[in-house]
Parts: sequence; C-alpha cells; structure tokens
Amino acid sequence: MILGKVTGTVVATQKDEKLVGSKLMIVQDVDLDGELDRKYTVAVDAVGAGIGEIVLVATGSSARQTRVTANKPVDAVIMAIVDTVEVCGKVRYQK
Repeated sequence: MILGKVTGTVVATQKDEKLVGSKLMIVQDVDLDGELDRKYTVAVDAVGAGIGEIVLVATGSSARQTRVTANKPVDAVIMAIVDTVEVCGKVRYQK
C-alpha cells in the first residue's frame, strides 16, 4: 500500500466502458512526516476521497479487489481515507 495525498483529478471523456462513472484522482506519495514526494499515481477512487485528504492506495492486482474496481482495467485504487498515522507510539498525522 502507498500513503499519499490527493492533489488533483483526471477527466477522460473517452475511456474503456468499464471505467465509465469511475472517479480518477491524482495521488502524490507522502512520507511518514507528511512531506510530499515527487511520485504521482492516478487511482480510481473507491471511497469518496477529496482533494487534500491523506489516503491509502493499493496497486497491482490488489487494486481490482474492491467492489468499485472488480474486473475493471485498474492498476491503482484509493481504498481508504486515513484518520491517523502513528509510528512507535508517536502520532505523525491526525486528520
């Protein structure tokens, strides 16, 4: 899984029919201190995430395991909105 921040959206009017109705979001990787990395992923949103939220992204074949993405041509899915990140007893992120 990837910890990331939703930083934008992708609009594609011409796409595979299995993706019609799917919300495509740009997710920028973040480290445990909440610092943005230079890596971006386009992911299908399965949980209603919004711009600025910290999320968990599943990639590869695992991305097709949600109700929203089952049997669809998807390689990345936002499958959780993060409330808290705690490392070694220290809260690193709190929504």
